[in-house]
Amino acid sequence: MPFRIGEIVSLDFVVTEADTATFATGTVHAVYSTFALARDAEWTTRQFILRNRRPGQEGIGTMVSVRHKAPAFVGECVTIKGRITSYRNGHLRCSFRAYVGKRLIATGQTGQLLLPVKKLRKLLDRHRINAAVSP
Repeated sequence: MPFRIGEIVSLDFVVTEADTATFATGTVHAVYSTFALARDAEWTTRQFILRNRRPGQEGIGTMVSVRHKAPAFVGECVTIKGRITSYRNGHLRCSFRAYVGKRLIATGQTGQLLLPVKKLRKLLDRHRINAAVSP
């Protein structure tokens, strides 16, 4: 099995203005947004897919959950530590913890599915066709 339960990966991200909670109506809070944190957490745990996929395989995200516990401010370095919690039949589940220094700012989970590229393309094409004919 290429994925080892308990294996950990860690990546650092510096919070920028582009990562703040900003919508069409303006900036809500000048802190690391939940959606930027979710993106970075998914990227962190995707490293397991990138390390372990074989030629002709690709991963696709299936879920992400984030529980914010404290803010991270523009200019701060966030470390996200992802951990493999399960792998079965192509389904990879990971937990993550995000820190600024020793301060825990978030926890959560991600899910990814590892598939043959040909199967993934067929699946996406089928959904594209269904979306085109939906009212």
